[in-house]
Amino acid sequence: MALSVWLSLALVCMMGAMSPGPSLAVVLKHTLSGGMKNGILAVLSHGIGVGLYAAASLLGLGALMAQFPTLYQILVYLGAAYLAYLGLKVLLAKPSNNELQVQKSEVSASKALQDGFAIAFLNPKLAIFFLALFSQFIDPQNLTLSIGIIMCLTVFVIDTGWYLLVAVLTEVSKNRFGFTKQNPWLDKILGVVFIALAIRVVIGL
Repeated sequence: MALSVWLSLALVCMMGAMSPGPSLAVVLKHTLSGGMKNGILAVLSHGIGVGLYAAASLLGLGALMAQFPTLYQILVYLGAAYLAYLGLKVLLAKPSNNELQVQKSEVSASKALQDGFAIAFLNPKLAIFFLALFSQFIDPQNLTLSIGIIMCLTVFVIDTGWYLLVAVLTEVSKNRFGFTKQNPWLDKILGVVFIALAIRVVIGL
C-alpha cells in the first residue's frame, strides 16, 4: 500500500474515531467511575471490537448487511437497547458503601471490558462504514493478506490511541478538579446521555 493511500485512510479513520457518540460516552463513564484502569480496559476491548468489524468488512460482512437490511436493523435495535440498558442502570444505581469498594472495582473492570466491546459489536454501522471506506482504497482483485492486516491494524491503533488519550485526559481532569469521589449528579447526566444516544440511534434508522 502506497504511503499516500495509507495516510488518507488513516486520516478518515481518525476523523471517524474522534466523532462523538456512544463509544465516547462509554469510555468517559468507566474512566470517571472506575478510574484509569477501567477506562483503559474499555478502550482496549472497544478497539478490538472495531478491529474485528474492519476485518469482517474486508471479508464481506458489510456487503451482507447492505444486502439484508433486516439483519442490519436488528443489530441496530440491539445496540440501542444496550445503550438504554446502560443509561437505566446508571440512573437506578444506588451509591456504593465503602465496604464494597473492592468488589465494585472488580465488577467495574469486567463491565468495562464488556461495555467497551459491546458498544462496538452492537454497532453495525461500523461494518457499513468500513465497507464504504475500504472500497475507496483497495482493489478487491489485488487485495492481499498483508494489505488487509495493515488496514485492520490501522483502524485498531487509531481507534485505541484516540480513546486512550480521552481516558488519560479524563483521569487528569478528574484529579485536577477534585472529581475523585462518586458524583451522583454526574452519574445521572451520563445515564441521560446514554438514553438520549439510544433514542438517536433508533430515530436515525
